[in-house]
Amino acid sequence: MKIAVIGATGMAGSRIAREADRRGHNVSGFSRSGWTDTPLAGISLAAADATDPAAMDRIAAQHDVIVLATRPDRGTENEVGSQLITVLDAALKAGRRVVVIGGAGPLRIPETGQLVIDDPRFVPPQWRAIAQSSVDQFNACVAHAADWTYLSPPALFEPGTRTGAYRRGANHILIDANGESRISAEDLAVAAVDDIEKPAPGLRHFTVAY
Repeated sequence: MKIAVIGATGMAGSRIAREADRRGHNVSGFSRSGWTDTPLAGISLAAADATDPAAMDRIAAQHDVIVLATRPDRGTENEVGSQLITVLDAALKAGRRVVVIGGAGPLRIPETGQLVIDDPRFVPPQWRAIAQSSVDQFNACVAHAADWTYLSPPALFEPGTRTGAYRRGANHILIDANGESRISAEDLAVAAVDDIEKPAPGLRHFTVAY
């Protein structure tokens, strides 16, 4: 399978690219600069701006699945929507699937049904802007006709160890016995590639955690 990872130099994107390559897929990585100080061995890396329609059309035409794993810098959260729409438009035109690695903001709290973004246990004030961008991103997916899947990480998502183990849920945040919602970036990559290889029928928004 030919997989394009947009945002391949980021925490999630780099690990998804490595995981897909590890499983024998043909992986191409893309970032705005096309350069990284931690090269992805065996994976081609090129410059491409997710807001460039011509670049996204070209990438969609050349790959079977597109992974959008970009994350806005502080102060640029409003750019998420334009990136997403450009990628979804290209995917729709080419008949490709997009797996969006988003945020936890649009998940629901099991007990109350409220959005995670509105629960300070998971989204303190300093994280609200980035969480809101993920809610906006998810809503833009819902409004689009492309074939998309939105993967929400748990509340705590950071570099760690690849164990290959995770729990999978739908649109409600997963919390462990200690009240934590977490996973390593490596195991989120495992879950992402599992979904690329075998999508769950009818499940367009899901999350994973330990």
